[in-house]
Amino acid sequence: MEQLIDRREFSVGWMTADVLFRNPEFPAVDRQLAAHLIEIHRQTPRLARLQASHRKWFMTQSMYALCMQRATGRDVVGLHASRFIETVTSIGVASRNTADAFLKELLAYKMLQEIPSRHDKRIRNLDTTPASDAAMQGWFMGHMNGLDRLDGGGRVAACTKDPLVFRLAQPRAAAALIANPVWRHPPDSIGHFLSSEFGGMIIHEFIFEIADFTAVGNKVTVGPVNVHSLAVQYGISATNIKRMFKRAQQQECLGWEGSRGRKVLWLSRQFLDDYLWWQAQKFAALDEAFYAAVAMVRRGEKNVPRFGP
Repeated sequence: MEQLIDRREFSVGWMTADVLFRNPEFPAVDRQLAAHLIEIHRQTPRLARLQASHRKWFMTQSMYALCMQRATGRDVVGLHASRFIETVTSIGVASRNTADAFLKELLAYKMLQEIPSRHDKRIRNLDTTPASDAAMQGWFMGHMNGLDRLDGGGRVAACTKDPLVFRLAQPRAAAALIANPVWRHPPDSIGHFLSSEFGGMIIHEFIFEIADFTAVGNKVTVGPVNVHSLAVQYGISATNIKRMFKRAQQQECLGWEGSRGRKVLWLSRQFLDDYLWWQAQKFAALDEAFYAAVAMVRRGEKNVPRFGP
């Protein structure tokens, strides 16, 4: 770590949400992340389903954070069904039945595996698989790459050099975002997208198509958007997507311009600002967690802090 990271590079400190949001390059960084996440979905659509809605995002991050803190021989720490259910119900993101069904889905998709307990055969311990590790690391590194682009930092190199940085940072960032009311309760302008299955990916598609984030008459042009193509790509009904669009149109968050066959989609400046401010919360939490993880590694700490109730 010492050879890779210049101490002067990290003397400025992590970037806050406000600093990120005000950076003129941040929209382009979020566009880069959108392309990264869209590609992950195209390559592994089953994995993408794990974070297809805001609720599933919380469950996936909580599940993974619990796995990261498992210590050899300590069954009380880590992931098992009752602890996961207690965690996600305590933060109010899912019912017990929904949480239990989510774990069963992960096991069926080989995103989780059962591991034997050293001390109590009644405990059903669970752990990640190479597929789920690759998915979460890809998600995390996509954000590190974006942060590096903003300040020329060496986060990607540091995480590649020592995987412990990622293992320490992910649970910390997840806990911070769970505690962040802005992230927990996004503005209504974007909230109804995020609460829908793959609604977040639909917004990523919007962001990816924007060539110029400059608002003209309070509108930012997205470009031609085909609802039926999106429905096929994400395996959801066109009716569901149209419902999302209709609500946003009623709020004047988006609309269409041009003649039939040549219509282009636009987003309101407020919609885009709401979304970028919300995204800045996540980037900031991940940046702070990265810095904290680097400091822990330098001190020789290897145990992941406790996550969950």
